[in-house]
Amino acid sequence: MRSILCLAGSLRAASSSRAVVETICDKLAGEAIFSRFDIGSLPHYNADLDPLPRPVIALKDAISAADGLIIVTPEYNYSIPGVLKNAIDWASRPGYASVFKDKPVLIASVSGGALGGVRAQAHLKNVLGAVLARTFVWQEIVVAHSNAKIRDGYLADEATEAFLFEAVRAFIASIAAERSVSKS
Repeated sequence: MRSILCLAGSLRAASSSRAVVETICDKLAGEAIFSRFDIGSLPHYNADLDPLPRPVIALKDAISAADGLIIVTPEYNYSIPGVLKNAIDWASRPGYASVFKDKPVLIASVSGGALGGVRAQAHLKNVLGAVLARTFVWQEIVVAHSNAKIRDGYLADEATEAFLFEAVRAFIASIAAERSVSKS
């Protein structure tokens, strides 16, 4: 069974990003081993911090151990939240040889409106490309009007869940297929 690390790009306890992550982890639990990492535990990136802070080591270890990542992010000011960029910056060292190198990543975004989220995805794809991660090619997964689709900390919209789960299942299958080919 594949191991998937999930990151919510928002720190709010009741965030839509966190609710989508929880929905994936709980409702698809039998299809992969899902884990989460709280990016809010990381200090601000500072290359002078040596040795690395424990939360940074824990993040890098979690990414390294995972077969793939799922990142669910809101869009802040047409981009990704600073806290998500901070996590990527920490895990992206050493440059071009970090735990992100060749790591498959599925991206989803949440939006309080109808149009937000796609710009954040574009920026996140650009950042992940810079750290040599492999963004899973799929239709953009945007949970539009997300506040209205969250109930009790979980995504509660059948059509959105179906679209999201189709993508997550395809992502897991692509990792499994890739691993099979690399073992041959």
